[in-house]
Amino acid sequence: MQRVTVILMTVLICAFSIMMLAGASDAARYASWNEIVDQMHISLDNAYDAYVKDDTDAGKDFVNDAYFGYYEKEGVERAVLSYISGKRASTVEYQFSAVKRLMTEGAPAREVRDSLDFLKKMLREDANQLDGKEESSAGVFLASLLIILREGFEAILVIAAIAAYLIRSGNLRQTRIVYISGFAALIASAVAAVAIQFIFEVSGANQEILEGVAMLLAVVVLFFVSNWMVAKAEAEAWKRYIEGKVQTAIETGSSFALGAAAFLAVFREGAETILFYQALLAETSTYKSMVWTGFLVGCVALIFIFAIVRYGSLAIPIKPFFMGTSILMYIMSVAFAGGGVKELQEADVVSVTPVNFVQSVDILGIYPTVETLLPQAVLLLLAIASLFYYRAKGRRARALAA
Repeated sequence: MQRVTVILMTVLICAFSIMMLAGASDAARYASWNEIVDQMHISLDNAYDAYVKDDTDAGKDFVNDAYFGYYEKEGVERAVLSYISGKRASTVEYQFSAVKRLMTEGAPAREVRDSLDFLKKMLREDANQLDGKEESSAGVFLASLLIILREGFEAILVIAAIAAYLIRSGNLRQTRIVYISGFAALIASAVAAVAIQFIFEVSGANQEILEGVAMLLAVVVLFFVSNWMVAKAEAEAWKRYIEGKVQTAIETGSSFALGAAAFLAVFREGAETILFYQALLAETSTYKSMVWTGFLVGCVALIFIFAIVRYGSLAIPIKPFFMGTSILMYIMSVAFAGGGVKELQEADVVSVTPVNFVQSVDILGIYPTVETLLPQAVLLLLAIASLFYYRAKGRRARALAA
């Protein structure tokens, strides 16, 4: 208990210091959200002018300038996420992709113009809504709180579930791998944030690629961990595990996988969180203290979430605990798969094929494109196949024992 508390407090203080350093940014360059959208409209109009002159690459570059140079860099995305909804942010982001897809396909100029106008209309609507919200201490506090809860919730769940798993499996000493991995991910996130902000400033796509690759790596690790836990859910398999026949696995390769899962869960959120807080501090002229109040309250809430999963799970019987933890890891791998592909779509690494009858569910990583849904469908099929395999294996083991 003492060791866990010390580690959590160390991580909390480290994260706070990193964000304080990253948040020491200049004042916002624009007096309102509509001023930012005015600049985005100029870039989008330039995109159309370039396209009708048969310069498709230049047209797409102007669209990227509107997205990476203003929508992300000036904090519009973060504001929409915090004050409007995640679904709205996803809809706008995919409209940027839709415009570039039309340009790539050589669509008629009128169709490209209509798509650009629709995007400009959405951006203006959001700006009007954001500018209509007078800055208040409560509003800034809530925005700050939502950032840390939204970005940290998944990472905390992964770390807490893995730590509880190691303790239930009689490997308390191995939990240090999880905590060290999480701490290392925080430091790596800070380094990545600085790199994104300064080294890669000319190409915002690098941030999307970094996040997308990290999420897809997390998919592989989390799916592996999920299946490993399912394999231990049967009583006989657990008994053999406890007797030591699989003990060496957790002390070598499997412990590495668990540490990697913790690292990737924290890293994929960390850099983005720091940049979001930097934007929030830049745009908040009066209530900067409420940013840090919201951040601290959110961190305390995450510690409670960690404690509930980490310690509350010890009272759950072995099989339900292992199955529940496995399902949690699986759901997160599905969410990461959709989110990872979406990040790569925003960076123009992966194409965008709309699926009009699907609605975005941001928390589950579900987005209305073939490319995001396809890996999720594959994971679903693999999960079903794994479940049938382990059930059949359990039945054979019980039959032989009888």
